[in-house]
Amino acid sequence: MLRPDLMIRAIILAAVLMIGSIAPAFAVNPDEMLDDPKLEQRAREISAGVRCMVCQNQSIDDSDASLAHDLRLLIRDRLVKGDSNEEVLGYLVDRYGEFVLLKPRFSMANLALWITPLLVLVFGLLLYWRYLKGRERDNVATTASAGLSREEKKALSEILKEGE
Repeated sequence: MLRPDLMIRAIILAAVLMIGSIAPAFAVNPDEMLDDPKLEQRAREISAGVRCMVCQNQSIDDSDASLAHDLRLLIRDRLVKGDSNEEVLGYLVDRYGEFVLLKPRFSMANLALWITPLLVLVFGLLLYWRYLKGRERDNVATTASAGLSREEKKALSEILKEGE
């Protein structure tokens, strides 16, 4: 049987190893880094908002995919050539589409994508409400006409037609 102090140390070591494995592994290699710390910081800011097209829900900073590596190099190359952050992002969007951004820009197309499901839901609820109203009207007419004579039923249907 293990001594209690050794068991506690083993548990602490296991916890540290588990927490260390959860921490994000930054995939930026030292050979990719720029010598200028300001440019490197800008490159990190840009690449943190660019989606890895292979991993899809991961930034290129966190991805080990070869495409992410190529995109990191492309960003750094564009920054060295003198592009602004917006110009670099514009270049990436022109080349890969809006999907390359982890947080898409606001546009009418994106607005339509977000509003369309709500409009469909409202339209469906209106159709359902109309359906229920029609059933209610039919039920009232059926219930009301159950004990009526033929003349009374005819008069009732005329009154209901006038109401429409």
